Amino acid sequence: MLNLVHLKVLSAVARHGSVTEAAKHLHYSQSSVSHHLSRLEAATSAKLVQRIGRGIRLTPEGHLLANRAAEILGRVDAATNELAAQVGLQSGRVRLAANASTLSTIVPKAAASLTEAYPGIELSLFDRHPVEALQMLRHGEIDVALVFRHADDPVEDEGFRLVHVGDDAIYLISRQPDDSLANHRLSSWIGGCDRCQAELNAMCRHEGFTPRIGSHSDDMVVVQTLVAAGAGVTTLPGHALQAHRREDIHATDTGFRRQIHAATYGDPPDPPAVAAVLTALTEAANPPE
Repeated sequence: MLNLVHLKVLSAVARHGSVTEAAKHLHYSQSSVSHHLSRLEAATSAKLVQRIGRGIRLTPEGHLLANRAAEILGRVDAATNELAAQVGLQSGRVRLAANASTLSTIVPKAAASLTEAYPGIELSLFDRHPVEALQMLRHGEIDVALVFRHADDPVEDEGFRLVHVGDDAIYLISRQPDDSLANHRLSSWIGGCDRCQAELNAMCRHEGFTPRIGSHSDDMVVVQTLVAAGAGVTTLPGHALQAHRREDIHATDTGFRRQIHAATYGDPPDPPAVAAVLTALTEAANPPE
C-alpha cells in the first residue's frame, strides 16, 4: 500500500538527484531516506532506484512513480487548502501564477480588492510563463494560472477550466510613429517565449511574411531598450506597456488581441477562496468606465 511519506521521499530524491540532498531538504537522516525508499520498493514490488558508484539514479519505474508522487502530493496540499476554504472565506490560501505583464497590472489590483473584501485570504504569487503555469496547475502546485491564448488556439488539457478574464491589445514596438507590421517585412525582430513567438508568427503570416528573428528576450524592459537602440522591432501586449513604457519608443495598435484566462484544474465548483480570486481578477481586468 502506498504511503504519503514514502512518496514524499521518492519525490524529493527525484527532484534533488541524491539521497544526501533529499535528506537535507526533508530534514531526515540519510539512513531514514534509504529506509523509506526500501519500504516503498517492498510495497510496490518494483525496483525504483539503482546504485551508481556512491550515488543513485531512478529506474524507469522510479521516474514514473516519482512523477505521479509529485502530482499526488500537490493534490493533497490543494485538498487541504480547499477544505480550509470551505469553512469560510475568513481564512485560506490561494496560489496564483501569471506572466510578468499581468503580474504587474491585473494581479496587484485584484490582490488589493481581495485583501479589502477578504483580509483572511493569503494570496501567494509566482512569476511564470503560461506553459509553466499550466504545468504547475496540473501538478497541484498552484490553484490558479493566469494565462494568455487566442480564440482559435487548440483546446487545453480537458482537465483545465478556463474563465475569460479579459482581452489585451497587441502593439508593434518600433522607433518610428504610425508604423505597421507590413512595413517590417525585412526588419530584424526581437522574439520572446514560445507562446509569444507563435503569436508573432501568426500575426506576421496574416500580413503575408515570416518575421526574421535576430534577438530573443522575454523581458519587457529589455525588449524596449533594444528597440530604442535600433536592434530591431517587436510586439508587446498592452499590459506590458502599462507596467513599463519607454518614452523613446512608439507603440502602434496592430488590431490583434490576445485573451486573458484564469485557469483552474479539476472538477467544479471552485473552492470559495479560489472563486473569490477569479472574481477579483475579472473585475481588475475590466474596471468600470
